[in-house]
Amino acid sequence: MTQYRDRSSAGKFLAGRLETLRIDKPVVLGLPRGGVPVAAEVAAALNAPLDIVVVRKLGSPYNPELAMGAIGEGGVRVLNHDVIAAVRVSKRELVAVERDERTELERRAHLLREGRTPVSLHGRTAVIVDDGMATGASAAVACRCARTAGAAAVIVAVPVASPKP
Repeated sequence: MTQYRDRSSAGKFLAGRLETLRIDKPVVLGLPRGGVPVAAEVAAALNAPLDIVVVRKLGSPYNPELAMGAIGEGGVRVLNHDVIAAVRVSKRELVAVERDERTELERRAHLLREGRTPVSLHGRTAVIVDDGMATGASAAVACRCARTAGAAAVIVAVPVASPKP
């Protein structure tokens, strides 16, 4: 298994791999927090704009660590209907959790971008970067965010990932 000194070295490794792809009109999107320093190295190597894509888990009202879905910028929402049914989450409870998480998502996006508007993805290739991937749920929501924002293509790049179960 490859190990990296830090997120910067992981980003340099990814950048080397991505440079061989000759990506058309890339925009690099880091998933806060850990993915941003990795993404910064990728963006520098690709001579591409750097931005963030913010996603939030929708935790069950009875067990916040149990994900019943996730949301992302641009109104993106992905639900796990099996979990919602299994823990008997009502429509009202789901709406309340999503409202609270959407408020936090917007607050974080504004704070992390320091008031800047997001980089336009229209007709460009979004390169979504995180510092690792366990389930792939955050990356899946981030991909949907990029497509919703008009990306022509989406690439996910991570230096480490858990093996498929």
